[in-house]
Amino acid sequence: MKSIPDVCDVTFVRGSAAASGPDARPDLLLEVPHGATRAVDYDRLRAALVGPFPDELREFFFVNTDVGAPEVALAVARQVVAADPRRSAAVIRCLLPRTFVDCNRLIEGRAAPRTSGVGQLTPGVHAWVRRPDDLALLLARHAAYRTCVEQACAQVCGNGGQVVNVHSYAPRSVDVPVDEDIVASLRAAYAPGTLETWPLRASVDLIVDSPDGTRLASPEVVERVAAHYGAAGFDVELNGAYSLMPGTLATLLAERHPGRTLCLELRRDLLVPEFTPFVELFVDAAKIEAVGAPLAAALVAAS
Repeated sequence: MKSIPDVCDVTFVRGSAAASGPDARPDLLLEVPHGATRAVDYDRLRAALVGPFPDELREFFFVNTDVGAPEVALAVARQVVAADPRRSAAVIRCLLPRTFVDCNRLIEGRAAPRTSGVGQLTPGVHAWVRRPDDLALLLARHAAYRTCVEQACAQVCGNGGQVVNVHSYAPRSVDVPVDEDIVASLRAAYAPGTLETWPLRASVDLIVDSPDGTRLASPEVVERVAAHYGAAGFDVELNGAYSLMPGTLATLLAERHPGRTLCLELRRDLLVPEFTPFVELFVDAAKIEAVGAPLAAALVAAS
């Protein structure tokens, strides 16, 4: 389990009393598949691609990436280890903007780029990726990320540990087609007077069931995490935004390691000073600690 240039950063947090040495494995893994949240992340990958791409695609990136998720993941790792120095944790932060390739999607072979309609699962590779060499680069990096995460999950879950897939979502459920006109559609959806008509999402959404209602996460961990967030004043839903859908890496891992994974969404306005669409956002450190604390406490209690 190690960082891969231009694909992912792997950070280890070890307690003072945790096992050490080459065979020591973390008992907690926090995976952030949409961890490319900075402008530099977008610009670095864009510079490696030929294109052309739609105008204002960078603005779509700012709206559609999981701002705050990497920082929450690292805060939780540190809080868990601080509470129990016998433990160790790893954070895998994806560096590939989902604007081009989504590392929470299962992409088999050379899957064709495509669009998605309202209510559909967004694609693994977007339709604006047209050049074969661009597609090849994205698929190669996607495969490297998937291999890293699958191997890390096998190590942690095989060690009796827990995996948490950390996401953040926009405050309101804005549902528009993901196609060449995505930014124009989003600007219309975010216009004053229209934005307020979209449903406000829960502060915390635990994505733990398959579409048929099968619980893939540990019921005890789900109950404990929900209780800790509720006690801290956060409203919590289960599978409110979506469920563990086929075709996603989170679902594959949940099915492969029953009761050992937990996927959750955190509302972005709770992680930043002020949520503003279409621009780069930076986190509020105090909010990050506050939102991470209930999850960390629940994970410590469940160990």
